[in-house]
Amino acid sequence: MSQRSDNPADAFKKALAEATKVMANDPDLTVSYSVDPSGLTGEAMRLPQVTRRMTREEVMLARGTADALALNRRYHNGQTHARYAPQGEMARDLYEAMETARCEAVGARDMPGTAGNIDVKIKHDALRKGYDQAKQASDIPLATAAGYLVRHLATGRPLPAGADNAMELWRGFIENSAGDTLENLGDKLDDQANFARFARQMISDLGYGDQLGDDPDSMDDDREDEAEEGSEEEQDPDSTGQDDQDEDEAEGSPEQSQEEQQDQSQAQVSMDEADDQDLGDEAEMPEGDAPMEPPAPQPVSDADPNYLVYKDTHDEIIGAEDLADPVELERLRAYLDQQLEPLKGAVSRLANKLQRRLQAQQNRSWEFDLEEGTLDAGRLARVVASPTTPLSFKVEKDTEFRDTCVTLLLDNSGSMRGRPISIAAICADVLARTLERCNVKVEILGFTTRAWKGGQAREAWLNDGRPVQPGRLNDLRHIIYKSADAPWRRTRENLGLMMKEGLLKENIDGEALEWAHRRMMARNEARKILMVISDGAPVDDSTLSVNPANYLEKHLRDVIAMVERRKAVELLAIGIGHDVTRYYDRAVTITDVDQLAGAMTEQLAALFDSDPRKRARVMGMKRVG
Repeated sequence: MSQRSDNPADAFKKALAEATKVMANDPDLTVSYSVDPSGLTGEAMRLPQVTRRMTREEVMLARGTADALALNRRYHNGQTHARYAPQGEMARDLYEAMETARCEAVGARDMPGTAGNIDVKIKHDALRKGYDQAKQASDIPLATAAGYLVRHLATGRPLPAGADNAMELWRGFIENSAGDTLENLGDKLDDQANFARFARQMISDLGYGDQLGDDPDSMDDDREDEAEEGSEEEQDPDSTGQDDQDEDEAEGSPEQSQEEQQDQSQAQVSMDEADDQDLGDEAEMPEGDAPMEPPAPQPVSDADPNYLVYKDTHDEIIGAEDLADPVELERLRAYLDQQLEPLKGAVSRLANKLQRRLQAQQNRSWEFDLEEGTLDAGRLARVVASPTTPLSFKVEKDTEFRDTCVTLLLDNSGSMRGRPISIAAICADVLARTLERCNVKVEILGFTTRAWKGGQAREAWLNDGRPVQPGRLNDLRHIIYKSADAPWRRTRENLGLMMKEGLLKENIDGEALEWAHRRMMARNEARKILMVISDGAPVDDSTLSVNPANYLEKHLRDVIAMVERRKAVELLAIGIGHDVTRYYDRAVTITDVDQLAGAMTEQLAALFDSDPRKRARVMGMKRVG
């Protein structure tokens, strides 16, 4: 008999997963709940996490996201989509947004209950991105507004708060540019290929026709013309060779030739039927279209398209609570606290110093004598003395770093074992609590591998005959100790996991840094800070033994260059006994692990310092110790 779960959210999550599979018409779909961005990859669907509190907002967001992804799974044909996909970035964004709107509109017509659920998701996303506060069209992506307009026209439903403002800011421009194309939109929803042609015409009307690339329909016409010309040449009576020989054989034995032709025809029909069964829904292509080759695989890394991973099927992104049961996490946390009791006072004093420096910059400043805002109680005496005096209101000014997210990315490699990982864990823990008091969101991540000297990826490589230069040959393990939205008190025990025997193995820094960067880019905070703590260069013996010696180090440099070039995330690093200044522009190296707490607090305080000279002085390359 299975043990009943004490988490009240488990029953809801299980029911939602089963309903999602039915709606997607895919019984093999794997549904999981994660703090990572929601999405659909292959047979795996990620939905927003639902905590044991099961707030209405959590439940409705999970339902809306599940419905949206399930409808995409049900009504979207990847082969047809790839066939008509534009080449340019802006054109592709418009194309993707309109296809998403099509799937949701078809679902709203066939299953009306999904429309309200998806409205909740759209409202959540729009408000999170501040679309309700936008004042001009340039504040909203054109692709987003076009998707909203297509969904609105196709369903006839009003858009939820935030999304309606985004659509209206662009609506005049879109309708003036593509009003004729938008007519009879509802007639094009059922046929994805027909809708894709409509989307391409919309993109052209909006001024991005130069990003469309070649028209796949005209390319098919050219191929048909070439095929007809080839057929005429085969029927040319002057042709010689094998065709003449086949004709002679057919004349010599007409009955045998007819039987062979019939057998060949039946065999071809059987093969066509088998292919159709294997392809399933993807075989549904517009009449007259030629079969499409599968699209080229996307590069593993945005920073280096040539970076290879032999097998990523065994990589994992996992929460710390899933790598140990609650009792073990509590025990490991107690052991961590015991190990660092002598150091804890010094770390706490540094954290309090950081907090005072941050709060000094957060002292409230107000604008007074306004016509609206918060009532200024200090000036009510004037109203009492002179009743004709109007009420006075005040508005608090925003601080520079109130809307900020900090990610601490910790090296969980074997060389950090012992005192370095203990101090890194307690410093991350205390700093997370300190920054949380100052209204700064904090995320704590770790990176290692699942095995020493290669895991199942290496086994697959060996079984495949050891191809040359296979790329990364180990299985990644990326650990979420604390997500940015999780309060410190709920994740305190998770950091004890770093004390678990056998957890710390190899370190592949480049992919970990790119993963942390992607997580930060998905967040809505105005300012994003990523701090890396490592004690060495990336090392994985199985990978480096069959690739160039600088393979992992080059990728790390490429990722750092990408992050610093894009400037959306402020990147800094602390090296423990290892000179990380040769990788990172803003970095500090410490020679004694006991200096880690001071280095972390100084670096973070400098980032928030309002004096640019002090900030530059601390953030310059230097060595401590």
